[in-house]
Amino acid sequence: MDNIYAPRIVEIVRVREETPTERSFWLGLGDEGFSCRPGQFIALSVFGHGEAPFGVANAGENLAELQITVRRYPGGQVTEPLHQLREGARVGLRGPFGNGFPLDALRGRDVLIVAGGIGLVPVRPLIHEILAHRQEYGKFTVFVGARTPHDMPYKDELAEWSQRPEVDLRLTIDVPHPEWDGHVGLITTLFQGFELDPSRTKVVIVGPPVMYRFVIAECKEKGVADEDMIFSLERTMKCGVGKCGHCAIKHKYVCTDGPVFTYAEIKGFAEEPI
Repeated sequence: MDNIYAPRIVEIVRVREETPTERSFWLGLGDEGFSCRPGQFIALSVFGHGEAPFGVANAGENLAELQITVRRYPGGQVTEPLHQLREGARVGLRGPFGNGFPLDALRGRDVLIVAGGIGLVPVRPLIHEILAHRQEYGKFTVFVGARTPHDMPYKDELAEWSQRPEVDLRLTIDVPHPEWDGHVGLITTLFQGFELDPSRTKVVIVGPPVMYRFVIAECKEKGVADEDMIFSLERTMKCGVGKCGHCAIKHKYVCTDGPVFTYAEIKGFAEEPI
């Protein structure tokens, strides 16, 4: 970007409803393309309403289209008007920002991904990356939790992953539902009876902050070291480049030092998740 504060104008080329409150938007990037890593985020402007950060739902080099999946919050300054937009609408794009997931640290290790609710969105590119280079990783397990079956995004993709021997996918919903015959219980209940080797396992945890405390406890119970628990933090970010201070926690800026941190890095924060 020539000007880190000036958004690039892009067109919404496709929209798909994922859940009653979440939609995916594909942004056409033209000949310029766009490159980003799993775990990075962008800032999206809905003109006349404002700008907000969103994790990317796909990643790669010279992408022709960038996908984001956005939850609509009642009264949301950006998410409400964004959900009203359709194909052909123009929005502003800045980024990518942040450090992304540490792929080098994950290679050669067993990987467990724990994704709660909308947390599946930022880890989706990481899942794609591991499946595309499956021989570079050890045992690969994905836990996904949602409130109801209707609240799970990417249903077709989840169904596809469930049939692939390269990944152990385990799904759960919070409470019983007449359309669900799978596991029922909070995402932490998936740890019951699950065996892992703490000496070779990296655990990537993304979801609502309230979930983190309990997942950390489960990981500690199984002997996972603090430096082997990896989080993507949710915190109000604005400029994306460490200038405005909105996302500062002590001496760290979530937008530039993160949003991906190990538990060893954040356990001393005033706003640590446990």
